[in-house]
Amino acid sequence: MDIAISPTRPDTDTLVFAMGKGAVDSLPIAASATLVAGANAARFGGEAGSCFESFADEGGKVVRVVLLGTGTGSDADMERAGGGLVAKLLTSGATHAAVECVGGVSAQGTARLALGAKLRSWRIDTYRTRQPEKAKPTLAQVTIVSADAGAAWEKLAAVADGVALTRELVSEPANIIYPETFVERCQHLADLGVKITVLDRAAMEDLGMGALLGVAQGSVREARLLALEWDGTDSTSQKPLVLVGKGVTFDTGGISIKPAAGMEDMKWDMGGAGAVAGAIKALAGRKAKAHVVGICGLVENMPDGNAQRPGDIVTSMSGQTIEVINTDAEGRLVLCDVLTWAQKTYAPDTIVDLATLTGAILVSLGDQYAGLFSNDDGLSDDLTAAGKASGEPLWRFPLSDAYNKLIDSPIADMKNIGGRYAGSITAAQFIKRFVDEGVKWAHLDIAGMVWSDKPGATFEKGATGYGVRLLDQFVADKFEA
Repeated sequence: MDIAISPTRPDTDTLVFAMGKGAVDSLPIAASATLVAGANAARFGGEAGSCFESFADEGGKVVRVVLLGTGTGSDADMERAGGGLVAKLLTSGATHAAVECVGGVSAQGTARLALGAKLRSWRIDTYRTRQPEKAKPTLAQVTIVSADAGAAWEKLAAVADGVALTRELVSEPANIIYPETFVERCQHLADLGVKITVLDRAAMEDLGMGALLGVAQGSVREARLLALEWDGTDSTSQKPLVLVGKGVTFDTGGISIKPAAGMEDMKWDMGGAGAVAGAIKALAGRKAKAHVVGICGLVENMPDGNAQRPGDIVTSMSGQTIEVINTDAEGRLVLCDVLTWAQKTYAPDTIVDLATLTGAILVSLGDQYAGLFSNDDGLSDDLTAAGKASGEPLWRFPLSDAYNKLIDSPIADMKNIGGRYAGSITAAQFIKRFVDEGVKWAHLDIAGMVWSDKPGATFEKGATGYGVRLLDQFVADKFEA
């Protein structure tokens, strides 16, 4: 669906009047009195995302008229309004909606409404061959009438494109998206000025990435490491911010196999890598004045005759040895080698990793927050603030030597899983062992956030695209020159 900004109202089949919370007084339309009376009778109060729908004769043509609530007019409410409008009209038979804001709305607020509409319009129909006619999308364009929102929307549109890439990668089935094809889906980023580096299995073997390759050895799909570098500083910034994403394109659990029920969901176990790729697309698309590298460790975890066994010991790229107690604790094995490579290659001061790492984080936080772990209070505060501003919230968890002892191994440097308790914390403690002294590091456990079983304000049921807006906000706040 296309979003356009226009200073004048186009000729459309649907007119939308967006207004804040409170009584409806009048509308810039001939049938104003009738529509206002109807809206009041229906108890429409302008709450964010609420809609009152009717039809009216305007200029000799019957048009659909929608009154759209924008609540308090905050950024969050404007996005909710845009999402609510698209949810209402997407399959309604309407084809082109023109939106006018009744009352004073800033350019930024108008652009946020456009963002909510664009985000909520995304859906994946690639594999539907039979669909009821009334379930098919009809809304092809939303034109928002504004004289000054174009520049603000241009930047937010790039963020929406990044979210769309993440949702696409996360939604595709594992027979379509696997390490090699994940890399292929990101090749178009080169057209935006992104430098792409790919390591294949042989290159990773030469580097000694025994932890990552141990996860991949049971699959016929070879592992890949994908680095996406965006430098919008004209090469004046030598040390980039590094973003690292776990990219397990399908996770059976390996020999420690998962229960059959719900295993199909494990196509989204690459949600961290998906978020990193989407964030780089957003930054490049809006020409962010920052130097950022996104690195995705891409593997498939399968249980064939060559698969890694519980009890195996692998040597990571850092030289540290790991006793693999549970092959379903594989994400940390991928991340540890990617972190080592990232630090040796780019010497960053700051690293943020994202991973659908533990089921324990869902027990703790459900689907309302992602877990945040960090070795630096300032970095933690900055990410928390970015999460709040972007609507992708984080909740910080502790790290300490007491938890660290739970992953000590009697025959190797460490084991890849602790005991029954504090599973998300011991996973973070494992990753922390591969962070170099002096590097600011944060780990985001996003297992509860990348997929939703019900629609949200700005997403349909399925992939949410979580992480892209958070990272974009973080970069804008702290790293843009």
